[in-house]
Amino acid sequence: MTDGPRTARPESPVVVRTAYSGRAVEYADLLGSMASVHPSDLQLVSSWADRIDGRALDAGCGPGHWTAYLASRGLDVRGIDLVPEFIEHARIHHPGARFDLGSLDALDAETGSVGGVLAWYSLIHHHPDTIGVPLTEFARVLRTGGELLIGCFVGASVEAFDHAVVTAYRWPVMELAERVRRAGFDIAETHTRTSLDQRPHGAILARRADAVR
Repeated sequence: MTDGPRTARPESPVVVRTAYSGRAVEYADLLGSMASVHPSDLQLVSSWADRIDGRALDAGCGPGHWTAYLASRGLDVRGIDLVPEFIEHARIHHPGARFDLGSLDALDAETGSVGGVLAWYSLIHHHPDTIGVPLTEFARVLRTGGELLIGCFVGASVEAFDHAVVTAYRWPVMELAERVRRAGFDIAETHTRTSLDQRPHGAILARRADAVR
């Protein structure tokens, strides 16, 4: 894949949904199982899940493997995704978990109703000018002290690149963490992971701050 320009026009949700709809089967076959998960990511997400009190959202659940895994650990979790083909796949292959069609920019959840939100590489297609929208939604639905865990691609600067499906963005992890903080969170941890055969990855763990900072 070749790098794109540092900035790009925001892709509309319709463009992102259409792009994934056309490759949903291919994506699910390649990445839609826990066998494809890096051990470090599994440990990080599992540790996050063990701390969640109450309901959780897998925001941008894709084929549903993370939702199913979390449900198998006893977490009261619901998967949400914009792509109908992913939701259909998830319901067929993971009948023991709940999946709903929906947008991260307008979550179908009451304010302060969940204890955890997992956004594992589900924000990568949000333009830097629009990423505050889902982050604010996460802050809205989380109760005070609830935990948000984000997975992302890491780079030296905020820049677009040619993702296999549709334009995505890499971030300096601390710059994305600052966006998270502005949305109403306290940053608890940041992580980075690099290897010779993959682009750099990052994770941000944040807790919903008190209403008055």
